[in-house]
Amino acid sequence: MKQNIVIFASGSGSNALNVCRYFQNHSTISVSAIFCNNPNAGIIEKIKPFQIPLVLFNKSEFNKEEEFIESLNRFKPTVIALLGFLWKMPDYLVHYYPHKIVNLHPALLPKFGGKGMYGHYVHEAVKAANETKTGISIHWVNSQYDEGEIIAQFECEIQKEDSVSNIAEKIHLLEQLHVPSVIENVLKNLSNTE
Repeated sequence: MKQNIVIFASGSGSNALNVCRYFQNHSTISVSAIFCNNPNAGIIEKIKPFQIPLVLFNKSEFNKEEEFIESLNRFKPTVIALLGFLWKMPDYLVHYYPHKIVNLHPALLPKFGGKGMYGHYVHEAVKAANETKTGISIHWVNSQYDEGEIIAQFECEIQKEDSVSNIAEKIHLLEQLHVPSVIENVLKNLSNTE
């Protein structure tokens, strides 16, 4: 049976693009839609060659429970992947898709998570705390920022001389290396339990 990933993205979309590439010719898994809350997001141009449906939405549409779920259900998501999506998922979506929404966070949770902790803010906080390692966390989404059950974590070392941009590059490499295969494993596990 075909499994569908719906990606939520807000920005440049490097992780969303990587996932689209990874599953482009997959026999049982496909990216069925990209949902984006930013009409100027880089992902919009990047996904054009893939001919994946794009759904742009604003805050008021996001808060209209029935209409938004209807819009999402058209794409039959097995899993929803938040890849650089900056809004908190509303409770109604978390309840409607229990253990079906995964988020990527650019630090080793529970450290450096919570509201406002995304992108360079996370790397700056990691640097300021003189951490010797950081990494990425892929976790289930619950009704709190970055507090859902961890699915997988991957880490890298930080040298004293590493700048914030060096840290960002290391994180980006981990994301590119691991995110698609973790999503694939999540989908395998879901199909085994259904």
